[in-house]
Amino acid sequence: MLTDVSARRPTGSAPSRTAPKRPHDDAPDTASAFARLVELNEGHERDTIRDELVEAWLPMAHRIASRFRDRGESIEDLRQVAALGLVKAVDRFDPSRGAFESYAVPTITGEIKRHFRDRMWALRVPRRVQDLRNKVRIARRELAQSPGSREPSLAEIAAHTGLTEEEAGDGMEALESFSTLSLDAEMPTGDDGYSLADTLGGPDSSFDTVVDREAAKRGLSRLPERERAILYMRFFEDMTQGRIADRLGISQMHVSRLISSSCARVRAEALGEGTRRRNSGETPQTD
Repeated sequence: MLTDVSARRPTGSAPSRTAPKRPHDDAPDTASAFARLVELNEGHERDTIRDELVEAWLPMAHRIASRFRDRGESIEDLRQVAALGLVKAVDRFDPSRGAFESYAVPTITGEIKRHFRDRMWALRVPRRVQDLRNKVRIARRELAQSPGSREPSLAEIAAHTGLTEEEAGDGMEALESFSTLSLDAEMPTGDDGYSLADTLGGPDSSFDTVVDREAAKRGLSRLPERERAILYMRFFEDMTQGRIADRLGISQMHVSRLISSSCARVRAEALGEGTRRRNSGETPQTD
């Protein structure tokens, strides 16, 4: 069905002046197979020709995959991705629009680049940042090959790539953020066995205290001076009800009732004010 890729011209025969020149000497001549493929409906014959086309062009796909080696992905996986791109190219190719190779190369290359962009990053990173990372990575490699090379500075990388220092900094950070650590990973320093999760902060209960104090301000300001003094001594100076009673010259029972009634008034004021603001759509203000 397809022209034998390994076939060579007979010795001494003159090269054809009308044969189109192909970019690679081993590029298979599959024009007739593609022309036949587009004429066929779904079925066994079409599947057979499609498989033969993929097999014929698979060496080219593997060569494209080899260009991306040493980038953190195994060559076997890259070849699988390239083969997937080749299948897409075969399925979408229109023979009336030119040579298959001109269509297949960018299709396969794009599939590999999408693989790196979408699968190799542990977190989804904006395309702009990925491009900056690639420019910075190439610049560091090129600067490291110069005579008397050392670790290039951020300014040198920016000058080499034509980026601003801020953009180069984003690319540098992306270089260090290609993969993530598990929260269960043990910290490298010390022998205490702490994991990364142990170093993360949690919700700060003090924020709730701040909100409660702000909510209680208005109610406290409306209490009589003696009640405010009692609440201050009880909750801020941590005095017992008996000591408060001795200082004010009243009974401990009376202090207890005043504390209970004052707290109830402040609570009702705070809850009522919050409800009123929610209903009116106002934004709470702090004094």
